[in-house]
Amino acid sequence: MKSLIKILVVAVVLVAVSCKKDTAPNYQFMPNMYESVGYETYGEAAFSNGVEAQLPAEGSIPRGYVPFDIDNTTAGYELAKTTLVSTLDSTQVDLERGKALYDIYCGICHGNKGNGQGKLVKREKILGIPSYDDAGRAITAGSIYHTIYYGKNAMGSYANQLNKEERWQVVSYVLKLKSDLEK
Repeated sequence: MKSLIKILVVAVVLVAVSCKKDTAPNYQFMPNMYESVGYETYGEAAFSNGVEAQLPAEGSIPRGYVPFDIDNTTAGYELAKTTLVSTLDSTQVDLERGKALYDIYCGICHGNKGNGQGKLVKREKILGIPSYDDAGRAITAGSIYHTIYYGKNAMGSYANQLNKEERWQVVSYVLKLKSDLEK
């Protein structure tokens, strides 16, 4: 029995030693995992004209974008003031959401009550923010929407921060603030 164990041990050692060959590399079972093919991201194969960054097709509109047909001019502002009305009906108006958006984007300058006394005005960082109940301005839903979309005077545009529905929610809340101030 001892000789059988000795023979098995010698056989196992010989098999283990004979498989190791330092002169030849080991066999790779999945060579693509170890040596992947390199591709040029914007190479000649990707674009036939050789231009790396492609421009969108003429007249294409980004997904989710709705163009605003009124121009960014004084005449466009007056047109919006007289003709533009909210696309939200009374069931879609959410004053709580409008207030939250107003507090984020507008309250810092216009004040939480719409009286033109926001934190930046109180600290005298910006001046000349009128109250919503100013009779000389006579703001309407259309004029508010146009101002949010394009900006006016020192106020910049918020078209990139607010989508169309959110802008109308803010307009509804501003009109509520205006009616509260006029009481």
